Amino acid sequence: MKVYLQYPWKVSDSQYYKSLLDNPPEGIEYLSQKTDVGTITNKRKLNFLNFVKRCARTPLEKSKIPLLNKKKTESEDYYGLIHCAHCLSSNNTPWVADFEAMWQMWLSGRDTNIGKMKALKVLQDFNCKKILAWTDTTKKEIIKTFPEIKEKVTVVPYGMVSPKFKKVKSKKIRLLFIGRYFKEKGGLHALQAMDWLTKTYDNVEALFISEVPKKILEEYTGNKNIKFKKLLPYKDVLEKVYPRTDILIYPGYSDTFGFAFVEALAFGIPIVTVEGYARKDIITEGKTGYIIKRKKAREWYPDSEEGLEIVTQIINKATILIEDKKSMEKMSKNCIKEVKTGKFSIENRNKKLLGVYNEAGNI
Repeated sequence: MKVYLQYPWKVSDSQYYKSLLDNPPEGIEYLSQKTDVGTITNKRKLNFLNFVKRCARTPLEKSKIPLLNKKKTESEDYYGLIHCAHCLSSNNTPWVADFEAMWQMWLSGRDTNIGKMKALKVLQDFNCKKILAWTDTTKKEIIKTFPEIKEKVTVVPYGMVSPKFKKVKSKKIRLLFIGRYFKEKGGLHALQAMDWLTKTYDNVEALFISEVPKKILEEYTGNKNIKFKKLLPYKDVLEKVYPRTDILIYPGYSDTFGFAFVEALAFGIPIVTVEGYARKDIITEGKTGYIIKRKKAREWYPDSEEGLEIVTQIINKATILIEDKKSMEKMSKNCIKEVKTGKFSIENRNKKLLGVYNEAGNI
């Protein structure tokens, strides 16, 4: 079966779609016009259309004008099904759509009644065969808002190739934070925890990969046990960073999924994170990592009292792993299993996805 993979108005750099293109289900051929999918970079392309989109996106998202995130698939090639990448379809042919979170169905006006009614009309259309939620949390969110399409919603998790790697041995326990957006990903709290841990334990060092604000960078560069780097090519992260990491410290406040979590699992890296959207769908408490509870789910607490409590809890959970090597090794094996044969394996993803395609394409 030929499946056209339709992207939204902004090309996704998500590994989710690169994984589909590189590891399709048996018998599936993807038709896609995008060659840069999955490419993460700091460089912005000098493209006028992209510039206009970036300028318009933020004010558009904040407006109450109900605009759906819909795309029209136009292709001269024959295809049996359209797979919309976190967008809805305008086509009068069978399609399915996947969503990291429900907000991706709209460009704006998602909280308005008119916006919801517009989305429901599209979702109830005969040609909309299935809605693929990345996580159980997303599935519940969609069904709560649109109970009328309950039977169309199913969970198809991200699938990652289990990497072949050799752990780089070290006498020190190595902590990692990696995130493109320092504030939104909880970089300050991760850095504060890393600073304390590396100063308290002689056998602990840290690598911090992000665009750190100059003032904060100057404050912490005195700690020689923390190395700072800007974003690296994805290939270097996989080959040079993860094999040298023992614990991922990543609050991930703004994430509705967080690929760093699954990547850490794949390399056997236990995770210390903070409660957030779908977090419990990815990390099993005490088995593959620790999830710290918080009161205000959408705040980043740069200086608040609760922020200090979160940093304390990050330190406490990381300390458990630092001081108990056997527990860390056991957790590491659990992490690898989740990607090698568990919920985030390519085999599990493709089995579920192939079932969806066959059902949608034969209706």
